[in-house]
Amino acid sequence: MVNPLISSKVDSLIRCLERIESKKPAQIENLIEDYDLQDIISVNLERAIQISVDIAAIIIAEKGLKTAQTMSSAFKALSDSKIIPEELSLKLQKSVGFRNISVHEYCSIDWEIVFDIIHNHLVNFRDFIRSVTLSLD
Repeated sequence: MVNPLISSKVDSLIRCLERIESKKPAQIENLIEDYDLQDIISVNLERAIQISVDIAAIIIAEKGLKTAQTMSSAFKALSDSKIIPEELSLKLQKSVGFRNISVHEYCSIDWEIVFDIIHNHLVNFRDFIRSVTLSLD
């Protein structure tokens, strides 16, 4: 049975992904020119990444795995324990780098990268949800 806290986090993660999907523009120019859209997308991406890290931390604690020293190492710990595939772990580790830029260096966000993320890489979070829920059943 899945921990209720993990279930709640997964629900929140899904809401973030749905919000991004509902707002993602078809053209990069729309994202570059619309500050409100930038805020909606960047905040929900930050949340999606943070929630994924939180889920990883809960699993690490529940399974008694070696404590992750960084946010990105939480995903490595899950792949080392075969909870998520290594390839997915590497993708999620990169997402932490984006989160850090978005949170700490907001003015230097490359909106073309964000556009690519929202069009081609949201599946990583869905794969994470699937891997985590399968491993905990």
